[in-house]
Amino acid sequence: MSKKIILVIVLIVVIAGAGYGIFRLQERTEQPQGAQTFTLDPKNCTYTIDGKNITLVNGYSEQEIVPGSASKIITQYFGNEVTGDFNDDGISDKAFLITQDAGGSGTFYYVAVALGDEGKCAGTNAILLGDRIAPQTTEYRDGKIIVNYAERKPNEPMTARPSVGVSKYLEISGDQLVEAQK
Repeated sequence: MSKKIILVIVLIVVIAGAGYGIFRLQERTEQPQGAQTFTLDPKNCTYTIDGKNITLVNGYSEQEIVPGSASKIITQYFGNEVTGDFNDDGISDKAFLITQDAGGSGTFYYVAVALGDEGKCAGTNAILLGDRIAPQTTEYRDGKIIVNYAERKPNEPMTARPSVGVSKYLEISGDQLVEAQK
């Protein structure tokens, strides 16, 4: 009886090993030799914010406000990332939020898109959402990038907590990020 159990276990191991080997062989033959896979990384790409090119390296950029100045403009990847094929080219793209701080009391939030472009990242222009907003979610639905966040009521001081829900609809037109209709 114990020899039969051992034989069954050995047979199961051999069949599982053969299945795994076939799977790995198929995986290798589906991708041409020497081909490289590309993972779009929005944290390492160049974007245009307020007319200036900003290159993020590991999600961070630091630029002098004025040459020789100690004051810096800090731009950072915030997150709230959503993936989709925003420009219908068959390559995955990513939309996400960026923050920018120029040393004052404000933290400005922008939305930008990293377009996948044949093995490299092509960053778009960034669109301002607001100063010291409360980001919620970013989604992609019906061909639109939708950024949900809270902002302050009109005439409220910047010290007030954001409490008004807003949804901004965006889309890619050519290689530009633009506001879209609902």
